[in-house]
Amino acid sequence: MINNGKMKNIYLYARFERLWHWLQTLLIIILLLTGFEVNGAFALFGFGSAVEVHNFVGITWLIAFAFFVFWIFTTGEWRQYIPTTKKMFSVVRYYMYGIFRGELHPVPKRKDAKHNPLQRIVYLILAAILLPVQMVTGFLYWGYNSWGDWGLSWLSLQVVALVHVAGAFAILSFVVVHVYMITTGHTIFAHTRAMITGWEEVADEESVGDWEYKTKTA
Repeated sequence: MINNGKMKNIYLYARFERLWHWLQTLLIIILLLTGFEVNGAFALFGFGSAVEVHNFVGITWLIAFAFFVFWIFTTGEWRQYIPTTKKMFSVVRYYMYGIFRGELHPVPKRKDAKHNPLQRIVYLILAAILLPVQMVTGFLYWGYNSWGDWGLSWLSLQVVALVHVAGAFAILSFVVVHVYMITTGHTIFAHTRAMITGWEEVADEESVGDWEYKTKTA
């Protein structure tokens, strides 16, 4: 059990934010399962069914992602992903050492700063680079027979496939680490509960030092 000191309950995650999180989780799991089956890793749905499900879910994910991008820019939530190195060392030290000693998290969550510096960089890379690359290569893979009509005959199917599979392994690695990280709250299910209800217990301002984001957004 982590010694969190004085805690308070705040409404941290909006309804759409939570819906997007769980929808994307489901879509990614299905895409990983069907994608690895198509590549011969195992047999679950059957090759033909796996291809059809993978294509349908991939297009669904692309559309859902477009709605997410629209949401973060119209609500101003894109600011949550602005990278910073402030207190980065403290956060890394916390996850490598302090968390096992029951120390307070050096960067408490706030409504205007939901992600710590390490999360901001990881989520920005994921949302701005990894996921778009995965979607573009997946779309190209899906539309291979139309490359000539699209003027993309110069592309290599092998290269597109390699980048797509490499991206799948990168996303799988993120999922594994993410599942571990959601258990590192003040209780093992605290973060999961927050992503279901929107409410999360965070360290009270009186019991933990403020950090730089508040001075920027005040």
